[in-house]
Amino acid sequence: MIKTYRVYPVVLLCLALACCKSPERYPGESWEKALAPEDLGFSSRLLSKARDYSDSINTAAVVIVSDGAIVDEWGEVSEKFMTHSIRKSFLSALYGIYVEDGTIDPDITLGELGIDDRSGLDSLELSATIRDLLKSRSGIYHDALYESQRMKDLKPTGLVVRPGTFWYYNNWDFNALGTIFTGLTGKDIFEAIERDIALPIGMEQFSAGDGWYVTGEESIHPAYPFAIDARDMARFGLLMLKGGHWDGNQVVPSDWVFESTRYHSDATLYECDGYGYMWWVARDFNKYQHYPGVEIPGGSYSARGAGGHHMLVIPDYDLVVVHRVNTYESGNTVSDEEFGRLLKLIIDARIH
Repeated sequence: MIKTYRVYPVVLLCLALACCKSPERYPGESWEKALAPEDLGFSSRLLSKARDYSDSINTAAVVIVSDGAIVDEWGEVSEKFMTHSIRKSFLSALYGIYVEDGTIDPDITLGELGIDDRSGLDSLELSATIRDLLKSRSGIYHDALYESQRMKDLKPTGLVVRPGTFWYYNNWDFNALGTIFTGLTGKDIFEAIERDIALPIGMEQFSAGDGWYVTGEESIHPAYPFAIDARDMARFGLLMLKGGHWDGNQVVPSDWVFESTRYHSDATLYECDGYGYMWWVARDFNKYQHYPGVEIPGGSYSARGAGGHHMLVIPDYDLVVVHRVNTYESGNTVSDEEFGRLLKLIIDARIH
């Protein structure tokens, strides 16, 4: 006897939608750019207002990506500028790769790793784990390299806390993570970025030679800045937006992308809403907005560098925004308030 089954219209509709769904788009050797922003759901007229405003501040380059293609771009998009602290979010992604393959245990302590510094770490400080450092919650407030004046002013010198209990945006943590990464993997940070991220996602210009180490008397743990252009940075943003996936390859583990970009800490101390694993994280109803003067959905996240460098990922809008400033020129800067205003103009250009 042949059995028959009733197929409900809603099932047929879902199957039809699944069959008709277009494949995800990724840039190839070069980015695909919309013939008109309207093709990707943006208003040309309103984006021109964003461009005009950016011309009035010290913006050097802007790249806007949606649906795997460039909606619009302007300025020196192929010029390599300093990352400043955006370096930290790249290192966070690298950690995910080597945690996944078992090379790095994020819950091992500094004491077990033999990590120290010039002035010595006490037993409480040595109990901090790699995960504490990734969250910027080590409780270690020693001198660090590449600190801004604001970092120095806000450093809770003399405060003794158990690791994991207090958040402070801490270059000691970030720089020590570089030392730890190199020690556990045996890999240079910049060579790892090139091999494990840049090559798999087809970055057009970045190479390991674009990075350098900053050393000094303050600490044995160097900083690791590098230069990169806006289009290549946008590829990294798209990689994160896609959950670490790139055109058939899982470059960064999806679980790590989620874990590192979710809310772990309140960032009120820095007049921001939240912090993850070396990513700034948007969270609704915290005291401060992610950027001044603009509402973006909770679950969005950003990498930020001194002087006005930003790479923002908004999953709810399928959107990546990269903003660069020529900070090689002394005094060249774009404030958070200015970028917030520019970002609002970009978001308002979306056609709902």
